[in-house]
Amino acid sequence: MLWNNGTDVGKDQARKQKRKLTYTANIYVVKDPANPENEGKVFLYKFGKKIFDKLTAAMQPEFEDEEAIDPFDFWQGANFKLKAKNVAGYRNYDSSEFARPSALLDDDDAMEAIWKKQYSLQDFVGADQFKDYDTLKKRLDYVLGNKGTPRLQDEDYEEEENTRGSARELTEDLRDELNNLQPTRSSSADEDEDDDAMSYFARLAEE
Repeated sequence: MLWNNGTDVGKDQARKQKRKLTYTANIYVVKDPANPENEGKVFLYKFGKKIFDKLTAAMQPEFEDEEAIDPFDFWQGANFKLKAKNVAGYRNYDSSEFARPSALLDDDDAMEAIWKKQYSLQDFVGADQFKDYDTLKKRLDYVLGNKGTPRLQDEDYEEEENTRGSARELTEDLRDELNNLQPTRSSSADEDEDDDAMSYFARLAEE
């Protein structure tokens, strides 16, 4: 609603309130002119949906004449050229692209050394990183102002109790979290595409 109200103020508020979806992956820095000391090192890199969509498009091309690639493959993958610019006050990665598929290095032993430097991603998907359904349900009831909801006391909700207005801004995020915990039938093509993409990544991990 805020995005479609036709005003810049509404769009800006919608950006602030929307769910912030992020992904984390191991990366190897081939070239970084701004920070050359990073070159040749492995890092954990957190990125948003725009870059994730580009990864998905490379793995699952839209057209039949486009060849699918696995960017994470050390021998047949492709370097990602990260190109960032500011658009309307926000960081934009639309110009980012993949280079031609090629081996990461010419030396297999060197690539094995890089592979061993990767960080475990298990900490990001551990059960302790997610609140259980009952806790999320109580929090959503509180934000929506449902009667009979007990006053929440833990530190996560102190700010919400002091500023009820800011609590309402969390409603969409809570609904998303609850939906993720309960199996539901997708009602949009975008959701179906995201599910397909995540399933694809899951299959890669299993292999």
